[in-house]
Amino acid sequence: MSTGFKGGCLCGQVQFTSSADPLVAGHCHCTDCRKTSGTGHASNLCVPSAAVTIEGDLSSYARPADSGNIVTRMFCPKCGSPICSHNNAMEGMTFFRASVLDDPEVYQPQMAVYRSRAPSWDHADPNIANFDVMPEGGPEQAIAEASFE
Repeated sequence: MSTGFKGGCLCGQVQFTSSADPLVAGHCHCTDCRKTSGTGHASNLCVPSAAVTIEGDLSSYARPADSGNIVTRMFCPKCGSPICSHNNAMEGMTFFRASVLDDPEVYQPQMAVYRSRAPSWDHADPNIANFDVMPEGGPEQAIAEASFE
């Protein structure tokens, strides 16, 4: 049974709920995620967009990822908190930033992608699957095939 989660921005103007639990959770060390997170990676969790309710206005910025897919990042126009993103290659999915969850323990990372771009001070977690780039088949396939021995 799904419990879902909720969260919001720093100033409280944007609030969101998900009636679904995360399908995938992971760190991304790509240049865009690093620059929008303010640190060595972004921690994201993915849910079906149909399970999401967002209250409050969002601003957005769209740009091509390495793959050529367009990633649209949404953030609070007042305080600038990054809220979520959409990737046009993964229609129907919303990626929330773990940093804006009301209960940060909802986020349980399963993988890290683009580790080859991580700064030396952002250490790899040996207990999750680590990939130098985005794995072929995407995050869901990588998690399904990962072995944690």
